[in-house]
Amino acid sequence: MTDNSGASHDRGPTFDGIKIGRPATGALIDAGYNSLPDLPANLDELRDIHGVDPKRP
Repeated sequence: MTDNSGASHDRGPTFDGIKIGRPATGALIDAGYNSLPDLPANLDELRDIHGVDPKRP
């Protein structure tokens, strides 16, 4: 059985009104974050989520 819990959420390039890109938006939703208040206080905890870590030169 497939979990479609994020199916009702927009998986476009914005997350809760902030443009972050489609891969990061989908990855955050898949990780259980659906809005800005859902994010952890320490944003370093998000570094392992695909598309969330800042681009490196």
